[in-house]
Amino acid sequence: MQLIFVGADHEVTGSCHYLQVGDKHILVDYGMEQGKNYFENIELPVPAGQIDYVFLTHAHVDHSGNLPLLCAGGFNGKIFCTEATADLCNIMLRDCAHIQMQEAEWRKRKGKRSGSIQMQEPAYTMQDAERAIQGLVPCEYDEIIEVCQGVKIRFTDVGHLLGSSSIEVWLKEKGTEKKIVFSGDIGNTRQPLIRDPQKTEEADYVVMESTYGDRLHATERPDYIKSLTEIMNRTFARGGNVVIPSFAVGRTQEMLYFLRKIKEEHLVTAVEDFPVYVDSPLAVEATEIFNRNERACYDEEAIKLVKSGINPITFPGLKLSITTEESRAINEEPTPKVIISASGMCDAGRIRHHLKHNLWRPECTILFVGYQSVGTTGRAIIDGAQQVKLFGETIDINAEIMKLEGLSGHADQKGLIDWIQGFKNKPKKVFVVHGEDAVTTSFAQLLNKEYGYNSYAPYSGTQVDLLTGKIIFEGVPVPVQKKESKVVSDVYTRLKMAGARLVAIIARSEGITNKDKAKFADQITALCDKWDR
Repeated sequence: MQLIFVGADHEVTGSCHYLQVGDKHILVDYGMEQGKNYFENIELPVPAGQIDYVFLTHAHVDHSGNLPLLCAGGFNGKIFCTEATADLCNIMLRDCAHIQMQEAEWRKRKGKRSGSIQMQEPAYTMQDAERAIQGLVPCEYDEIIEVCQGVKIRFTDVGHLLGSSSIEVWLKEKGTEKKIVFSGDIGNTRQPLIRDPQKTEEADYVVMESTYGDRLHATERPDYIKSLTEIMNRTFARGGNVVIPSFAVGRTQEMLYFLRKIKEEHLVTAVEDFPVYVDSPLAVEATEIFNRNERACYDEEAIKLVKSGINPITFPGLKLSITTEESRAINEEPTPKVIISASGMCDAGRIRHHLKHNLWRPECTILFVGYQSVGTTGRAIIDGAQQVKLFGETIDINAEIMKLEGLSGHADQKGLIDWIQGFKNKPKKVFVVHGEDAVTTSFAQLLNKEYGYNSYAPYSGTQVDLLTGKIIFEGVPVPVQKKESKVVSDVYTRLKMAGARLVAIIARSEGITNKDKAKFADQITALCDKWDR
């Protein structure tokens, strides 16, 4: 019975953890890395085709976005998640595949223009996304589910996103049962629409996130309605647009919740009937999913609105853009307006077109309402860049740059500590993940020194024996090497590189079961026999 850390270790994105119990191989999340990548992740401990199950904490792509890649590699198992997460993944994984295929086509066209003959294949296809979606198993909150003999799980609402959860996992091997809890992304309290994080009482081990483990949100909740109203009145009076880069799922719906109140109370006077555009097909579909899951996931205030006949995330003047033509027409309309578009970190999607049209205009405002990872276009703008490149063109930044402080889907340090203190007895060990390098280390030290938890911030590759609690292999930070754009043409050099990779995999195989090691050894021997002629 073991746990291996694969992704989001001393990094914020790319969440992935591997569990082995008996002959079962399980992943908890399999997410994409976003923004700048600092450390190399280990390969999955077993081939994708040998993974039996995936337990998914929530739908954000840094937790779910590589599930189609898993299917492309041969995975054909079940993916357990909450009902709302299954609904969101139904659209988000298709969107990820669409982006992968678009980018591959763009690289192919670019290669042709430059005379390159390199193959430009997407990481995965729409068919792979469809296979992942077909494998989704929707589960209700708070229900204990027997996945197979020796494995049970339960999802608990953790208040980060519609359908988000922490996952309790009971593992039984050789008559011994251990319980491990994966926090997923722990939500902020008093968020609009969704409930506050629920706690778990018992665990032997906890794997918890630490995104904001080094900071505190404002003691008093900012008045978002007041801040938004001031920004819109000021911008509209100048004749400009308010452009909001926003995550299609979660943050967009929160912004609609605030804007409905502003519209209802007639707070904006500069342009009283200002239009609001949601320019993201994914966001439009996600908003419909929010409406369908209101009774299972909404908080008391939102449920009260629903019961009184009010949809909390729609209002007069809301315009939903689906087609490319509708998207283009937005910037041709001279009326001052609010434009909400994805992606939230400005690295992909239609938001880049709106930035191109509005960043250079001093009368406009670009309003950030979410976390910006290091290395993203959004982070560069927030950090004071004078110019950015969009579609190969250098764009001057003359617009007013604003950030709606305190609006976060993640718990701060206090919220994280409050969540871990919900356990009646201290877990045997707390593994701190999903935070920037220094944050995971400092938060683990805080839990240890100030609160008495046996805590540890693992690097990718760390292996833990869950029966004994001992770390049987300690991962080390491996900085990402800058990849050369040219293809290695020396075939002998390529062969040596492949051999070096094989040696590295063998070196990490200590914690793999004898059965799997024997199978791996047989495969290597057969390959050697084939070529040793």
